[in-house]
Amino acid sequence: MSIKKINRFNFSKAILNWFDVHGRKDLPWQINPSPYRVWISEIMLQQTQVNTAIPYYLRFMDSFPDIYSLSSASTDRVMHHWSGLGYYARARNLHKASKIVQQEYNGVIPLDFDSLVKLPGIGKSTAGAILSLSDNQRHPILDGNVKRVLARFHAIEGWPGTKKIENKFWHLAESHLPKKRMADYTQAMMDLGATLCTRSKPDCMHCPLTKRCEAKHMNQQDQFPTRKPAKAKPHHRMNLIILRTKNKILLEKRPESGIWGGLSSLPELENNSPIDGWIKKRLESAPKKISEMNPVHHAFSHYTMDIFPIEVRIDSSSCKLDLNENEFWYELNHPEEVGMASPVKKLLEQVR
Repeated sequence: MSIKKINRFNFSKAILNWFDVHGRKDLPWQINPSPYRVWISEIMLQQTQVNTAIPYYLRFMDSFPDIYSLSSASTDRVMHHWSGLGYYARARNLHKASKIVQQEYNGVIPLDFDSLVKLPGIGKSTAGAILSLSDNQRHPILDGNVKRVLARFHAIEGWPGTKKIENKFWHLAESHLPKKRMADYTQAMMDLGATLCTRSKPDCMHCPLTKRCEAKHMNQQDQFPTRKPAKAKPHHRMNLIILRTKNKILLEKRPESGIWGGLSSLPELENNSPIDGWIKKRLESAPKKISEMNPVHHAFSHYTMDIFPIEVRIDSSSCKLDLNENEFWYELNHPEEVGMASPVKKLLEQVR
């Protein structure tokens, strides 16, 4: 679609008129949309749908209502509130960024673009969303919903993950920005992609852009955005040990990098080695009982995994265990607030 043709159609006005009637205006972070509240919501909404994020957001804000409470909280407590949302690097970066804001900006989130994008976990689109939604500043965003709207409206060919195509998206996103009502426009673009211009079965009949949408004109909505070249997802296996004495379970804190980075998890058998070797190495005497539980299948964004849990029951009075610095006993009846991956949490619920 030519720039000349675009200019004859007031893109932003059509979007804002639709938003006034149909847009979402009662989301939790839209109530008193401070930079902090918007920031938390934007990080949570990365890779997470609104309906899933809302209860997590409400609990998170109840425990960490401001920068000071978040920056002064322990990593375990922050990760505990994030448990179940996945993509845990988001929570680690959020916590790191809050400490920087507290120390370097006296607890006040900077409202300039260049300062925001220097904070951990805040990229160009997230910074634009924070500034436009909380301060009505004129910045484009480019989340998945907005990419889909622009890709179909302009029939942009090429995978958005390549730099050349991404730059084209940024150029077009900026060209459509209105001079006023940036907060409403930003929310409207996200709402349009989430409710009408959906990944499958888009509701073109009710879309304010349908008359000028190139993909609709060609009846090729399902071809845009161009999909990432398909790759078969690798499959992995993991053996986890549920070492139990009465109502205590041995947990260990995983390294910051890698799967479930920084979260508390069950000990893992390295290289899927036999349980006998681990028992001989760690326990002074034989356990009371060893039993294999049903495997758990878990899908990550880039691979799948089958988890094989092995329950090992010991008598604490006769079977001694020297804890490593990253290990601790987790009380099932009085659980601590620790960050824990969903599959591990489900396994503990099974043995509770």
